[in-house]
Amino acid sequence: MLYAMEINPTTFPPARLFNISQLLNVVLPLMMSGAALIFLVMTLYGAFNLLTHGDNPEAIKKAYSTIVFAVVGLVIVIASFVGVKLIGKLLGVGNILP
Repeated sequence: MLYAMEINPTTFPPARLFNISQLLNVVLPLMMSGAALIFLVMTLYGAFNLLTHGDNPEAIKKAYSTIVFAVVGLVIVIASFVGVKLIGKLLGVGNILP
């Protein structure tokens, strides 16, 4: 049978993903980068609201809560990453995440 393109790991990079752990090693760092980007945007948004709504106490409270929620979200993401690495080491599993 004649194929248009031979699929092997050297010509087609997605062919290198053979199991779920290799897929997670690709996807999870992208998700961590996305979480860091969302943290940055939310922190800047809260800081902008804090600076521009100086006279309104309710808006200041909302801006502080936006910043606090962004920090709490980042802490949760980092704690989950560290937790997965720790559980992997305790169970003797190989490289779960990069």
